[in-house]
Amino acid sequence: MKQTKNKVLLVDESENLLYVIKDYLELSGYAVYDFMDEKLAEKSLSSHGYNLCIIDIMSKGKEDFSLLQEIRKNNDLVPVIILTANTSKEDRIKAFKYGCDDYITKPFSIEELELRMQAILRRCSPSPDKISSIYEDKIYKMGHFEFNYSSMQLIHPKCTRTLTRKEARLLQLLLEHKNKLIPREIILKEVWGDEDHSVSRSMDVFLTKLRTYLQIDDEAYILPKESGKRKTVYKDGYEPLVEIVNFHGAGYMLKVKE
Repeated sequence: MKQTKNKVLLVDESENLLYVIKDYLELSGYAVYDFMDEKLAEKSLSSHGYNLCIIDIMSKGKEDFSLLQEIRKNNDLVPVIILTANTSKEDRIKAFKYGCDDYITKPFSIEELELRMQAILRRCSPSPDKISSIYEDKIYKMGHFEFNYSSMQLIHPKCTRTLTRKEARLLQLLLEHKNKLIPREIILKEVWGDEDHSVSRSMDVFLTKLRTYLQIDDEAYILPKESGKRKTVYKDGYEPLVEIVNFHGAGYMLKVKE
């Protein structure tokens, strides 16, 4: 039976680099759709079911995240690898906040690029014979919540919220180690595939979002920002059934009252 090729969107302003990467990946068995123009690449999103996107975020000498944002509007699941000559910590953090899965600075090894692609595709696109074992019965219960990892839905009697892929993976990791402290380095490696502390701020943003999603009980309310911080206050004698606790500098814990 002929194996279906993974479709790869490849966008780069450098014609030479574009063709070098394309030739290498096609020889490795990928179906590559290459573009030098971001607008043309953007138009192709609706007509091709890409398995992976590799995009250069440099546009006319400046960082441009518009294509990454457009990809995420169309598809929150497709993995995105960023290519850039910019080594700025701030732009790296921004790229992860906008939803990239990996970030590679130029110059780079094409062999390493393909290995990173393989690793991401293994995590995001398991083979058919493994799908049932990975996703079957991935339903977690905590307090008044039910979390369906397969559909990425966080269900509560008051509302149902569909999480992003990273939010879902992050919540799953917390649930699998509930009531245990998970070091920051472990979270970064398991969810972002990177122990680099330059993306730790992005991790904190995602965890803050998850914490907010879980704070929908009538017994809890959130005070406005004071000195740049938010504080959750509960009625006297009430303990939350589910709570994400930040152990500053150490890690996070999902506390679930049994």
